[in-house]
Amino acid sequence: MTSPNHDGTALFAQCFRALADNVERVVKGKRSTVELALICLFSEGHLLIEDVPGTGKTTLARCLASSIEADFGRVQFTPDLLPSDITGVTVYRQNTGAFEFLPGPVFANIVLGDEINRASPKTQSALLEVMEERRVTADGKAHQVPRPFMVLATQNSVDMGGTYPLPEAQLDRFLMRITMGYPDHASEVAILTGAAVSATPESLSTIATAQHIADFVKVAAQVQVAEPLYDYLVRVVAATRSLPDVRLGASPRGSVALLRAIRVRAASEGRSYALPEDVKALAGSVLAHRLILTPEAELSGRTGADVIAEVLASVPQSGGARV
Repeated sequence: MTSPNHDGTALFAQCFRALADNVERVVKGKRSTVELALICLFSEGHLLIEDVPGTGKTTLARCLASSIEADFGRVQFTPDLLPSDITGVTVYRQNTGAFEFLPGPVFANIVLGDEINRASPKTQSALLEVMEERRVTADGKAHQVPRPFMVLATQNSVDMGGTYPLPEAQLDRFLMRITMGYPDHASEVAILTGAAVSATPESLSTIATAQHIADFVKVAAQVQVAEPLYDYLVRVVAATRSLPDVRLGASPRGSVALLRAIRVRAASEGRSYALPEDVKALAGSVLAHRLILTPEAELSGRTGADVIAEVLASVPQSGGARV
């Protein structure tokens, strides 16, 4: 695969489809979920996959890593995991008489944090700096992680035993939170009938390199966004801050995240411009987990996704076809 230039949205779309097809060889019947994960990757964002055990969260993460020729790190979160087990540790070398920093698994292009909500809040917070600033500070020195860099975390439902809810500050650093859901009947039959001969994450072909991903990130950043669409996006985000059921709405970080994501979605369809449909398609995945609802709303069964759906239905769309 050749590196794209500044007009490479067609090549971007081709690579995007090839990656999605490759992952679907293992993760069957979840095309939309796979595409959301790829949008997150090309947006230089972090992805949180939440669902009950056994629905393919870790498999999706491993398939994505196997499809890209890049450094891969994995952290299995457990209650006794320490922050230094993630970021690294400084050791004293007797032979040189100097201290040396030994990087942890977070120093990779794609970092899988498996069952992230099984670790203590102190350990979870070790990811805050590196997810936002792409660096780890140890003993007063900053150590940059490689680019591209993506944390792909999985978590079980928080009402399950042995889990700790992620703090709001960390949730806000994930560009998207998605769920896998159960496969439909036909897909589950296909999983069972092909269990003995189906592809595995390790057997998948490499579709792109880390450099390809970095180049395509630049292509997506050049997707045109018209002024009325900026206005529409901001009005959607601002509407989450004024609803009576919402105690804390989406922050400006959410606006920036949604903007990056809609550019990638446009490029994945071969477009050099974004549309209001891109905002509507991604607002739920990008914004819902950033909302804190009132206790009354939570008791009544309201969710962040419900609020985003209400906002999209109420905020008028302005402009013409290429808003």
